[in-house]
Amino acid sequence: MTHLARLERDALCDTFLSTGPDAPTLCSPWTTADLAAHLVIRDRRPDLSPGVWVSALASRLEQGQAVYAAKPWPELVDLVRSGPPMWSPARLAPVDDAANFVEFVIHHEDVLRGDEARGPRRTVSQRESRAVWSSLNRLGRLLFRRSPVGVVLRDLDGHDIHARSTTDLGTVVLEGAPVELLLAAYGRRRVAEIEVTGSDDAVQALWGAPLGLS
Repeated sequence: MTHLARLERDALCDTFLSTGPDAPTLCSPWTTADLAAHLVIRDRRPDLSPGVWVSALASRLEQGQAVYAAKPWPELVDLVRSGPPMWSPARLAPVDDAANFVEFVIHHEDVLRGDEARGPRRTVSQRESRAVWSSLNRLGRLLFRRSPVGVVLRDLDGHDIHARSTTDLGTVVLEGAPVELLLAAYGRRRVAEIEVTGSDDAVQALWGAPLGLS
């Protein structure tokens, strides 16, 4: 059975080909070409990756990304689809799933919802939904670590993940399909189809906090 990161990588590449290189993404001002270039660098150029965190190296990363983004679109998409080079640990399916599955789910949605309209644009398989829910269970406390309020994630079957303990401001419950909750956890709340329950002050405090891994 094909592992999940590979399935999502291929699905994203199919979407890339259908949208073209100049489509908008939720990673504004990035186009699809910029996003594809980012993914190639993530796979193949660890020497450029420190530019994400070290401002002195940011220009080098931007230059490298621009070089990849300028490649012919089919060639760039093929680089994304082919994945990490042979020397990368991510060539191993368990490592690929751990490192890349969530990344590809998020960026696939960044392309599908690039017009910033709310709601899903595809049907996610039960297998992938379960994997996303498992990822939220594992990463929830990290993703919501800077929330000033308690956070409960609730799927459509009523299962809960307590991602952040309640505070003096109370708790906010976010309910929806796992992919929608993942989008909210990574700061894409405007496009996520979720139900939000909590006091106005608590909800405002949650959405004002920096969420996600960065």
